[in-house]
Amino acid sequence: MSFEPVWGAPIIWYLFLAGLGAGAFVTAAFLAWRHPDAPNMRRVAYVIAPIAVAVGLVLLMFDAEAGLHDPLRFALLLSNGVSVMTWGVVFLSVFMVVSVVALVLNVAKRKVPAWLNIAGVVVSVCVAVYTGALLGVCRPFPLWNNALLPVLFLVSALSSGAASVLLVSVFLHAEEFNRVGVLKKFHFCLPIIELVLVASLLFVTSYNSDAGWMSVASLLAGSYALPFWLGLVAVGLVLPTALETWLLFFSPKEFEESRGAHYISAASDVGVVVGGFMLRFLVVSAALPILFL
Repeated sequence: MSFEPVWGAPIIWYLFLAGLGAGAFVTAAFLAWRHPDAPNMRRVAYVIAPIAVAVGLVLLMFDAEAGLHDPLRFALLLSNGVSVMTWGVVFLSVFMVVSVVALVLNVAKRKVPAWLNIAGVVVSVCVAVYTGALLGVCRPFPLWNNALLPVLFLVSALSSGAASVLLVSVFLHAEEFNRVGVLKKFHFCLPIIELVLVASLLFVTSYNSDAGWMSVASLLAGSYALPFWLGLVAVGLVLPTALETWLLFFSPKEFEESRGAHYISAASDVGVVVGGFMLRFLVVSAALPILFL
């Protein structure tokens, strides 16, 4: 029996970009806290955050064709206070306001207040968790209806957002990139945590039902095995961890700030971003529903 996925490419990109934008804002706040001597990197993060989420929202609107033809339908989402989508609209709206205000202040060379950064971090976490909870409301899909999925999407969002900021900064602001050691070490831990969460999600899902087992089997040894093992595990998780482990703990001190080290870091960050997208693609595409006869 064949099964047509519920959501397609626009939703996958929306989930990815919303998480990446949220993670970029958290990175901006982290830089303001631990690396105040990296103002240009903060600006990169403040720019990425609203743009990524805005592009994702545009894709969402194009996917929801009825909403394009009748925009008032989006307003109806606010009428159901117990709906995950309603809370998603609230989180995304507040995020856009906070992130745009922070960007305007930063571009105007005015200090972004600490309270605004804290508020942005809170709503960023809500946005990242919401992208996983949105899938979780589809209860017939064991791969989605799992308490680990919002946590996994949160960690992936933080990792992808930080990677996008580091990737841009290593080429545009190399001197500051060399000074943000705390951010690099924090970011180093995220793919490791993500790998553990992916394994846990698959383990729990495989014992949930026959549909859950079939979804996991399609990822491990079926039609999605190649993108899973190559795109997500190898490129998105293992390779970045291996490269950053060598750079942070085993490479010569004089090599850390060289251009060669920067290219290796860039390759690692590209892998993390690719892995963030592949995670959403695989979770959305490989999910199979429980069939009631």
